[in-house]
Amino acid sequence: MKLELSNEAIEYGRTALRAFESAGGDQLIQRGERDPVRRGSVVAPVLADLGAWDLDPRGDGDELEAAAALCHSAGYWAVPYPVAERLARPVDLAVDGLIVVADRAPAGPVSGIDLRWAAVTLGGRRSSVVVRPSQDSPRTTAFVAQFDTNFVDDNGAKDVALALLLPCWTLLGMLDRAMDLTRAHVLLREQFGQPLAKLQSVQFQLTDAQVQRSGLEVLAKYALWSVQTDSSEALDDALALRLAAIEAAEIVFRVAHQLHGASGFCDETTLSWLSRYSLPLRRLPLGLSATGSALTQRIGRRGLTGLFSDTASIGGAASIGGAASIGGAASIGGAREVATL
Repeated sequence: MKLELSNEAIEYGRTALRAFESAGGDQLIQRGERDPVRRGSVVAPVLADLGAWDLDPRGDGDELEAAAALCHSAGYWAVPYPVAERLARPVDLAVDGLIVVADRAPAGPVSGIDLRWAAVTLGGRRSSVVVRPSQDSPRTTAFVAQFDTNFVDDNGAKDVALALLLPCWTLLGMLDRAMDLTRAHVLLREQFGQPLAKLQSVQFQLTDAQVQRSGLEVLAKYALWSVQTDSSEALDDALALRLAAIEAAEIVFRVAHQLHGASGFCDETTLSWLSRYSLPLRRLPLGLSATGSALTQRIGRRGLTGLFSDTASIGGAASIGGAASIGGAASIGGAREVATL
């Protein structure tokens, strides 16, 4: 496997990052909260100009990498639009997007987006979706709406891995932004006559967060490769990625809020908006415990295959350590960078 996106995908992600910034950057999520019905009309033209809906992440490996890069850029600016869900749309249903849902109380962050949606459970059960109208403010719902579903078929097994993968790339973009905001904050704020970044305790906290973020990035690339190659373990790897993404988000946002102090919970601080609108990605379709339970039920005692195993049994014993060692190796440079602020 390769641990880097193609140069074309990286450049596409950078182009998307600049396009979202030019369209409003941090103001996009704030405007979306004030007027949730119009958020689609603000963001959709930017995505159309980027050619987002011309991407074929199911049929072309390079375009799958470009889709992941686009989701990452959308997450970085907390773009108030279900980019990953639209990119995951199935090709055999007349719908505009696909959302992975729990078996009970299906929901997704699509309130105010008037498109045709389909839902799929981890077991591959696909349904058409009718979004229930909500009178609650996006401040409390983060654009999440409850669904009424109508059964379509049980042919969604191959849809689930991609639909789990792409939102994890969105969440990774949010963690990158949280880290950038926190670095800038501790370099600017002073305590005892010196920047917070000079305090060893702050360096330790940032290093811990950076290790988690960097490890998640490597796992995201591994899961991307697994889906890209249509691996038989693609769903296992996507679930493992989601579990790691939730865990990393808990640590990164905890550190970011601790180092920002009370200001991190105020609307004047970008971190507050970023943290609040990351919650649907962290809680839906399943939270930390339920995701871990779903992964355990799928892989049982055989474990994850991993990179360096010839058999599933060896992979089961080595995959967790293998993944951790890869993430750890990749994150050493990032940790040193943070520690030497």
